[in-house]
Amino acid sequence: MKFSEVEPETWEELSPYLDTCLIPVTGLTGEEKPYEVTGALERLRDIMDWVELPFQGRVVTYPSFQYGREEIAEQINSVCRKVKSSGFAFAIVISENVEFASDVLPDADLIITPGRYSPNDNRAATLEVKGQIQQMWQTGRK
Repeated sequence: MKFSEVEPETWEELSPYLDTCLIPVTGLTGEEKPYEVTGALERLRDIMDWVELPFQGRVVTYPSFQYGREEIAEQINSVCRKVKSSGFAFAIVISENVEFASDVLPDADLIITPGRYSPNDNRAATLEVKGQIQQMWQTGRK
């Protein structure tokens, strides 16, 4: 579910079920040509499908961090912390283009990037991510 689909009058009712926030990171530098930006957004969309499709009723996707790479890790980590203090139980950071180390984003409950999963096998990656998210929900932590 996209953040824009949540209505103010339904949030209180839905919030116990929508307990996971997905925070996408595009990782653009500003040096990309228009077609390269399009490709980056399409690749990010494809890996977001690993989470959004199987968990439609439990995950809310927030706006993307479009520009910046490792240098914006502190800001991303701050957003993870803040969305959890605002009511989400879990924050997942997802990027196709930036490989964040876990210690750089300690407030992210899960970091999803192609380098951590099976980038050349979409089905295997989807299953791996699904298992990691289910484990996170069952144990209440990373």
